[in-house]
Amino acid sequence: MVMQDNLKFLVIEGYRQKGREELEAGGMSVASDLYKAMLQAVCPEATVDIVTPADPDGSLPAGVELNSYDGTAMTGSNLSVVDEDDPAVKRQVELQKEVFRVGVPSFGSCWALQVGVVAAGGSVRKNPKGREMGFARKITLTSEGLNHPLYQGKPKVFDAFASHEDEIDYAPQGSTVLSGNDHSEVQALEIKSENGVMWTIQYHPEYNLKEMAALIRCRTEKLIGMGFFADETAVNDYAQKLDEIHTNPERRDLAWALGIDADILSTERRFQEVANWIEHLVKPSRNK
Repeated sequence: MVMQDNLKFLVIEGYRQKGREELEAGGMSVASDLYKAMLQAVCPEATVDIVTPADPDGSLPAGVELNSYDGTAMTGSNLSVVDEDDPAVKRQVELQKEVFRVGVPSFGSCWALQVGVVAAGGSVRKNPKGREMGFARKITLTSEGLNHPLYQGKPKVFDAFASHEDEIDYAPQGSTVLSGNDHSEVQALEIKSENGVMWTIQYHPEYNLKEMAALIRCRTEKLIGMGFFADETAVNDYAQKLDEIHTNPERRDLAWALGIDADILSTERRFQEVANWIEHLVKPSRNK
């Protein structure tokens, strides 16, 4: 899966500075750093720049154009596209609209899916089923997804890391639903808008068990309030088990108890969609 190509990517960080600092204080990596690491794991020779449009001063540097990149990749965020009057939301939606106008291939997870949908004319809402947290179970490819290059080499049904409360209300014209599960009807979408194409997913390939454990600890109070855990002790016990499996993948007893298999433990399997995006959308676009 490792590609020897000197590609240039722009990672669009979805969190505000305050949100990034809160995650770092809780032991989690910044989302854009996780995305940069994932892209460079697939393409070690790639150049990856990071931009932070959620911040008022987070626009592209002077003289840098979107069309100088082979692809853009947007991270998750603790923001909600439903808050359409939030300047941090507006700036990211407008940036994705510009990505579509320029025609640079784009990718992203969770928040990125929702931003892409709104930027292309669709709608997002709070999921009436509540939050999908920890692992999105039994994500199933649609008939279109079965034959789509995003999912080449991927199982028909799989689990993935997840953390979101919003969902797609209606997909924009020119889009195709590629996967879904019982909690979220849209788990992956191809969006075609203006001159651009975005392959985007609701789940988080960039996470690993250590990052999920840290995120759960950061969201302790919220998750207890939502009924995911009885108390703080239960949160810490669960997170410690995730950490232990991350450190010692041979702990099959813990993996079995938590329902974790190669969908989660295999880095190559988690990164498959990113590798497919680069191989089947980014590289052909650059060659044109």
